Amino acid sequence: MIDKLDSALRFHQEALSLRAQRQEVLSANIAHADTPNFKARDFDFSNKLSEAVARGREPMAMAGTSSRHLAGDALAAADAALMYRTSTQSSLDGNTVEMDVERVNFADNAMRYEVNLTVLSSKIKSLLLAVQ
Repeated sequence: MIDKLDSALRFHQEALSLRAQRQEVLSANIAHADTPNFKARDFDFSNKLSEAVARGREPMAMAGTSSRHLAGDALAAADAALMYRTSTQSSLDGNTVEMDVERVNFADNAMRYEVNLTVLSSKIKSLLLAVQ
């Protein structure tokens, strides 16, 4: 039964996690808008979500350099999948952050995060009603 609940909520869990990661990336772009030679970064949300749902949060094994180390698991880092955004307007200092684009992406991502929270909340409420 728990496996069915986990699979029912996994999509929303992954979507919220990726939205939060994307919000951090976009806010870093905005924060570095005046930094010379800073390159704006982002990732393809739909690709990352389909990969995350397919793999199901499988932990990666950590490499130990000594037999006395504790065994541990870690989730894959999202920084490896970040891509550089191509700039539509060139800048003299080499910075590729375009504030209008970043603000629109930031607001859109925040709105979609709230929608995911609302949908997840209603799904949990309906599951609780079914249990009662």
